[in-house]
This record gives sequence, C-alpha cells and structure tokens, in this order.
Amino acid sequence: MNLAVSLGKRFRQFIAFAGVGAAATAIQYVVLIGLVEFFAIRAAVASGIGFLISAVVNYLLNYHFTFASTNPHATAARRFVTIAAAGLFLNVALMALLADRLHWPYLIAQILTTGLVVVWTFCGNAFWSFASPAGARGQQGSRGDRR
Repeated sequence: MNLAVSLGKRFRQFIAFAGVGAAATAIQYVVLIGLVEFFAIRAAVASGIGFLISAVVNYLLNYHFTFASTNPHATAARRFVTIAAAGLFLNVALMALLADRLHWPYLIAQILTTGLVVVWTFCGNAFWSFASPAGARGQQGSRGDRR
C-alpha cells in the first residue's frame, strides 16, 4: 500500500471516528436530558448512565464501521477501555496544567485538550485497539477496504 493510499484511508477513518464520537456524545446528552427531565434522576447519575451507553455505542460503531476490526471483542474491548482511560487521564492532567496551573480560560484549555485527546484516542484505537493481529490478512486494522 503506497503512502497516499494509506494516508487517504487514515483520513477517512479519522472522519468516521469523529462522526462516531459526535453521535456517541449526542446519545449521552439525550440520555442525560431524558433521565433528568422525565425521570427526575440526579444529573451526575444520569450523565454516568449516558456515558456508559454512549461508550458501548462508540465501541461498537468504531469496531464495525470506522476500523472494521478483526480482533476478538475480548481483546479489542479491553484495549478500547485502556485507551479511553488514558484519554481521561490526559484530559484531566492537561486541564489541571492549562486551566488550574497556567490560568488559561477553561474553555480555551478544554478546546485544546479535546483536540489532543481526540488525536490520542484515534491513534491508540487505530494502531492498537482495533488493529488486526500481526500478519492477519496482511493489512492492519481492517477486514478489507469496504468504502
């Protein structure tokens, strides 16, 4: 696979990854609002429930659609959770540095932090969580280019 084809494939994956992330975020917000407004569940609890549901959707869409992974779910899911946990740590650490220690406006800090965490999670998932085992089908992270 030449470099241009490889970069094109990764760019398409990144766009799909961003779309999946946006959909998962929307699901979290719908669950949050629905549980708070219609069932009087505390916001923190509702947000947590929404997060868990959106994380499952995020995993499944990325596994099947974005990366077309051939890894067993036990392997891919464990790696996905590891990357997500590292992303959470990176998010909190960067916000602590930028907003708390360096006194950047918190929204500016969050925008930069979000961008860095998205790149981190994309790379971690593309090259580890959903990547095919070495030598499988001769192509990392894919069941073939279905697009």
